[in-house]
Amino acid sequence: MATVEEHPGEPEPAPPAAPAPPAPRTPPPTAVPLDRRLLGWEVWLVLLLSLLGPTVSAVISLAGALTAPEGLAEQEANLIVSYAERPWLDLAYQLRVLAFGFVPVLLALYLLRRGGGSARSIGFDLRRPGRDLAVGALAAALVGTGGLAVYLAAQATGLGVTVVPSTLQQAWWQLPVLLGQAVKNGVLEEVIVVGYLLLRLDQLGWSPARAVAASALLRGCYHLYQGFGMFFGNIVMGLAFGWFYHRYGRVMPLVVAHTLIDAVAFVGSAYLIGRVDWLPGA
Repeated sequence: MATVEEHPGEPEPAPPAAPAPPAPRTPPPTAVPLDRRLLGWEVWLVLLLSLLGPTVSAVISLAGALTAPEGLAEQEANLIVSYAERPWLDLAYQLRVLAFGFVPVLLALYLLRRGGGSARSIGFDLRRPGRDLAVGALAAALVGTGGLAVYLAAQATGLGVTVVPSTLQQAWWQLPVLLGQAVKNGVLEEVIVVGYLLLRLDQLGWSPARAVAASALLRGCYHLYQGFGMFFGNIVMGLAFGWFYHRYGRVMPLVVAHTLIDAVAFVGSAYLIGRVDWLPGA
């Protein structure tokens, strides 16, 4: 019988290789757990980097105006000022102010994201552009008219200073800078003082009424440099805006309203102050 010839020196064929295990999937990023003590420090730091500095400046400015020999009613408050005589250099400074003015907003949105939220958590998004624009325009008309009445009444009673919205040079870039400042103010104040602050105070266990009152008081305080009339006027505005946010959970209509109010004030002042008798100013 024929036998199979063996070759002991040859290696045995290797078994088929087992399929490689699938690469481990990177776990999705997890939100940083919210700690009440750290959350409180976070709120203070965001406010210190955004609006508490202007609040201290406003208090100092009001103290200076009250102790001036001329009295409160004879003082002026300049909102947007020139930084240099040469137009191109002044424009560079204006752009710097605008660019860095948005940094606290980016920080607040980043911290919301780190905590598991996002800009949508406070309604700062473009999901409802038509409705946000319509509501914001209506709010701007109501609040702006009331604010102008409060300002004129404060001027007549000596409870306010003369607000000069802009002392920019008559250059080609004046209008874009004024509109940019209006957008910056609307985004900065409403995102931080309403959306971010009220959300964080709710997470810290504050009642809605207490949180809205604190937000409105802060808004009034950093407007103290405009006198007592605008201080109380901005508190009323803050209460209304805080109620709206608590009711609907969207800050974007408030950003639109604030931007329109400031745009009308800044641009209107550039063309009306000095040309109409009923509007105070040089």
